[in-house]
Amino acid sequence: MARIAGVDLPNKHVNIALTYIYGIGRASADDICKKAKIDSMRQINDLSQDELKQITTVIDAEYKVEGRLRTEIGLNIKRLMDIGCYRGLRHRKGLPVRGQRTKTNSRTRKGKKKTVAGKKK
Repeated sequence: MARIAGVDLPNKHVNIALTYIYGIGRASADDICKKAKIDSMRQINDLSQDELKQITTVIDAEYKVEGRLRTEIGLNIKRLMDIGCYRGLRHRKGLPVRGQRTKTNSRTRKGKKKTVAGKKK
């Protein structure tokens, strides 16, 4: 198994396997393959150590991935909460941040439905 950026990559096509790294999607994976001059349809296990090193070099030089990216995102959210802006308040309350509807949707952010018992007549 190849290991890039601290992630064990599965034996799939290079452009698919690179998406297992946090911060790299399909478009970024294709760009990395082009810059490293590697065919994106080859299997990860077929790559030599030099080719893996080329991919690692491109990722380190041009992309924020894994720990660095998670840290930056966390700091951005903390900054929003510290200045008390609307988005920061939504993060603090655990509600959707980007304008989604909350009356009928957003079960992922709000969690399991909690029914409130009403007054009896």
